[in-house]
Amino acid sequence: MVGMAEIAVRKGPALYSCLGLGSCIGLALFDSASEVSGMIHIMLPGKFPNRPVDKVGKFADTGIEEILKMMEGLGANTSRLTCAYAGGAQVFKFGSGNTDTKLEVGARNADAVEKILASLRIRTVAKDIGGTVGRTVNYNASTGEITVRSVTTGEKPLCKLR
Repeated sequence: MVGMAEIAVRKGPALYSCLGLGSCIGLALFDSASEVSGMIHIMLPGKFPNRPVDKVGKFADTGIEEILKMMEGLGANTSRLTCAYAGGAQVFKFGSGNTDTKLEVGARNADAVEKILASLRIRTVAKDIGGTVGRTVNYNASTGEITVRSVTTGEKPLCKLR
């Protein structure tokens, strides 16, 4: 279980799950050469200026940097990583049914994750982002299988990172 703002990494077989992703992003990473995998449950796109960071996994900017350090500590090489992610929904409506563009946290989370991964040249195999419903992401590092479950589509395969 990878809870909100948490990071988990393992070498060898591992099962990960991010439950109830609304605007949050569940990001799964894998290095096939070292058999190191990881998952992070990102809540917000970036840390707040002039404020201490209580949990590095809470933010895309600090969390992705931290999970990479943790994975490298187990033998992973960033240049070999592949990833997949899901979430980034707009689950709340404000006012008369219109979304408040300043609060589109899901879209901002997805955009931040995409930009950070591109800047690090980490290859994205698949993503399932946006919409208006929450998701649960399950990742079996032994098989590489990632599935996404939602109330509207049920459980469906997203990709294999292996």
